[in-house]
Amino acid sequence: MVKKNLTRRQFVSTVTVGAGTILLGNAVNAFSANPSGLSTNPLQVVRMGNSTIKSTLLGIGTGFSGFNRSSNITRAGVAEKVIRHAYERGIRLFDTADSYGTHPYAAAALKGIPREEYTLVSKMWLTPGGIPDKDRGDADQTVERFRKELQTDYIDLVQIHCMTDANWTEKYKKQMDILEDLKAKQIIRNHGVSVHSLEAMEACVGNPWIDVIHVRVNPYGETMDKKDPALVIPVIEKLHKEGKGVIGMKLIGDGKYKDDSEKINNTIKYVLGLGTVDNIIIGFEAPEQIDNYIGRLEAALRSM
Repeated sequence: MVKKNLTRRQFVSTVTVGAGTILLGNAVNAFSANPSGLSTNPLQVVRMGNSTIKSTLLGIGTGFSGFNRSSNITRAGVAEKVIRHAYERGIRLFDTADSYGTHPYAAAALKGIPREEYTLVSKMWLTPGGIPDKDRGDADQTVERFRKELQTDYIDLVQIHCMTDANWTEKYKKQMDILEDLKAKQIIRNHGVSVHSLEAMEACVGNPWIDVIHVRVNPYGETMDKKDPALVIPVIEKLHKEGKGVIGMKLIGDGKYKDDSEKINNTIKYVLGLGTVDNIIIGFEAPEQIDNYIGRLEAALRSM
């Protein structure tokens, strides 16, 4: 995706965040041009930066309220149903993680489908908590377990999950090196990180190891790395310019405005209009939500 020319000054003038106030109408208008290369199909296939991954613009996240091997869809007993419906509707990007506990559900939902027809993403948890201590190990052991749980010979993308430390690239260099070796062996096809602080995101700039990064992005500053999006967006732009694949997450503010239709529509149009986010994932909890969001994305793309 090619970013519409918009300077930092213009961005700050259109998005004002403070005490929870956003002049969103102007922000959406500022990004109203159609991002180069995008059609009006929310399920069009796009490439994640310079990575080897080509997958649908819209992906399904399986970890809404996910931690310690469960998420909303696993607790509700609908994980396999929701994942399968996503595939049947045309979604080909499936975002899982060890801490979500969704590997076996994804494997069951996608059983019998040719492996090359969909993209599997997973994430390994390295910090305290998140997964049982007995399952902690080096990346080669962890990825081997992932492959068995996902019933796949290879994983398209494995990321280090939920980094907040500015020094994470030094702290976890051993695991990064192991993932690089697994990539050379084609056991995984790409590696990267999901970040949950601006400092951790800034540590990714200029780092050639990162193929794809998950970033939290929305125009309201909800559950983002800083409450002011104007501090985060320029860093995402740098990552995109370096050729890193960028996956947008937390578009609905971790569900904080999931019942506010106007905010959802504004957010979708805003993120698509940035031109620096290659793919977006939504933490769907029911099949009907998938249908709803496909319609929302199509409407947003048609209006841009």
